[in-house]
Order: sequence, then structure tokens, then C-alpha cells
Amino acid sequence: MDAKPLQAYLVGGAVRDQLLGQQPKERDWVVVGSTPSAMSERGFRPVGRDFPVFLHPQTGEEYALARTERKSGHGYQGFTFFADEHTSLEQDLQRRDLTINAMAQTAAGEIIDPFGGRADLDARLLRHVSAAFSEDPLRILRVARFAARFHAQGFRVANETLGLMRRMAVSGELDYLSAERVWQETLKALQSDHPEIYFQVLRQAGALQRVYPELDALFGVPQPAKHHPEIDAGIHSLMALQQVSRMSSDPVCRFATLVHDLGKARTPSADWPRHIGHEEAGVKPIEQLCRRLGIGKTYSRLAVLVSRWHLHSHRALALRPDTLLRLFDGLDIWRRPQTLDDFLLCCEADARGRAGLEQQPYPQRAYLYQAGQAALAISRKDLEHSEKLAGKALGYALQEQRLTCLEEFKSRWTSN
Repeated sequence: MDAKPLQAYLVGGAVRDQLLGQQPKERDWVVVGSTPSAMSERGFRPVGRDFPVFLHPQTGEEYALARTERKSGHGYQGFTFFADEHTSLEQDLQRRDLTINAMAQTAAGEIIDPFGGRADLDARLLRHVSAAFSEDPLRILRVARFAARFHAQGFRVANETLGLMRRMAVSGELDYLSAERVWQETLKALQSDHPEIYFQVLRQAGALQRVYPELDALFGVPQPAKHHPEIDAGIHSLMALQQVSRMSSDPVCRFATLVHDLGKARTPSADWPRHIGHEEAGVKPIEQLCRRLGIGKTYSRLAVLVSRWHLHSHRALALRPDTLLRLFDGLDIWRRPQTLDDFLLCCEADARGRAGLEQQPYPQRAYLYQAGQAALAISRKDLEHSEKLAGKALGYALQEQRLTCLEEFKSRWTSN
């Protein structure tokens, strides 16, 4: 057993969050002056595949040997790592992405801050540590995610870092990011309080067109000012995302709202600012995006439904009962009742994601929800028992009963 005290330092996000007065979600440690064999002798369990990382025998927290890295290929995986007992803490911190993530803390509570992270915390700046930042394209997405996460606290991306991100975006390195990592970072951003900032920063950095070209294509596409005072379809999409994020933390609903208007990028410019048929035109780019990034069916299903049917929601109060029934069939609320609530949430966010209309009432949501609940009360089992029906005859009878129910519902709603 090594008799020397372990030189371990708390690093990264845990130090940052503590200084911000927040409870760290996890704690990572860097060990200086040790070796893999010495760590194993102390009872640490090795888990690192690319470089020496160990789990503490009691706490289970991660302890990594101080390391440096050298660019040896493309993308975020194109690195060779070096870790030995001669690597210093400052060398390890220097390879990190942002100054606010490049601080360490001793066991006595002393903050070690060789790159000005504490000053940047006070200034609310997201600033890269060194030029080595440009070697890892994933860091563009990480900075955008941090901007979304800390937006409410006044953080912004430093001008010099944004400039570096722009140069990285045109270098071609983003093309080497795996679909899985792009979606992982995006999903984390979608779960933040201000996910719209993530996409805004990516666009400012010129990276949105590389990783989300379907969304980037909406910017500069005009819409009728009568319905969209903000005019720009891309701006509207981010405004709608902002609205849905105020109403729900569900990333599935947030994603569906974000991409609900992708079809508008396919409207011929000669037809602008109108976008006839954009609802169905948006289905293919949504499906392409989800396939490319490996986004799960739960996300793609709701996104397609919102794209295809959102104008029906906006026009709900004027729809005939048979059109209401067709909408509910299209949403398949009979097998997935929760879909109706999720769909309506996204549609309300769409209606409110417009300049000056953020607080406008959306009675369509209550109307369609109550209509759907009335139709759902028509039970297949009740018809099977009372009418002795089966097969196609049962299906026809069920639809007739639902239609009658919706006719009665609309009549009551109108009379009230």
C-alpha cells in the first residue's frame, strides 16, 4: 500500500456549481502524482477505457489521473491521452473546455484557478481555456448547452470564444461528430430551462446548418405578418420552443414544438409568405432528421403528429364534428389517450410563440381536450356487449357513436 497521502482535487462542474451557490449533481476528482498500479493498491476500481479513471472504494465517485492530450485524428475522438505521475494539475486543467470548468479545489477548500475561471463566473462569461478548444468540435455543442443551462443567470458566450466556434464550424470538423453525441448534447439542452438558447448559439456560431440543416433552413423564410408578427419562420420556431418550455419540462413535447414547421422551408419562394400544405411537407424532413441522429420513435411520432395536424388545432372551434373525428383518428387517441394532451400543449406553444402574442388565450386546447374525452367515453366493450357486434360492423358502429357524441358536444359548446 502506498503510504503517501493521495493528492486528489475536486474539479470541473462541482467546483463551478459550488461557487454559484448550487448543489453539484456529481463530483469528479483528479489525482496528481500517482499511477494506475498505486490506485489499484489503494482499493480503487479501474473503469476508464481510454485513460486511467477509477471508482473510489467507498463513495463510488470517479477519480482520474491527471492527464494531457494530443490531437491525433478527426472529431472529438481523435485524441491520444497521456497520464503519468509527472503530469501536473495545471496541465490537466488546461485541456478543459471553459475557464469556469477549469478550476480545482483542495481538501481544505482552497480554490486553484490558473485560468481565471472565478473572474469569468463573476462576469457571467463562457470563455475557452486555450486554443486547444478548437481541436474538439463537440465543444461547440457543449458551449451552446452551457449557454442554455445558465442563461437565466445572465451567462453569455465570450466574443472571442464565439469567433473561435465560427472558425471551427467552417473547418469541417463538425462532420466527424457521431449522431449519438449530437443528440446527447441536444437532449441535455432540451432539458434545460432555456433550450431555445442552445439553438440560437449554434446558429450564431454557424454550426446549426451543419448539425441541424432542416432547422437552419427556416431562418430567413417569411410568414404572413397577420399571423406571425415576428415574420421569420426560424425565429418563430425558437419562440414556440421557449413557450412550450415554460409550460412543460417534457423534452418530447419540446422537440415536437421545435420542428413543427420544418415544412415551411420547402415552400417555393415564389409562394412566400404563404405556406399552403406545410403541415404535410414537414413530415419528411422530421423523419429524415430523426433517422440521421438516431432520435427515438417516441420523439419522431409526436413531432410528425404535431406537424401534420397543428392547423386543425388552431381551427378547432370551426371544425365540423366529422373533421374532429378524423383529427382524433389521426392522433390515434383511442390507443394513446395521452397523445391528445401532448399534442395540444405543443399547439398552444405554437400559437403563443409569436411576437406580441405570448399571452394570448388558446381556448382550442380546452375545447379539443373535452371533445376528445367525450369521444373516448364511447366504449368498444360496451358496444360488444350491448349490440353483439364484432369485426367491421363493430368498427362502423363505434365510429358512428363517436360522431354522434361529437355532434352533441359541439352543439352544447356552441349553445353555451
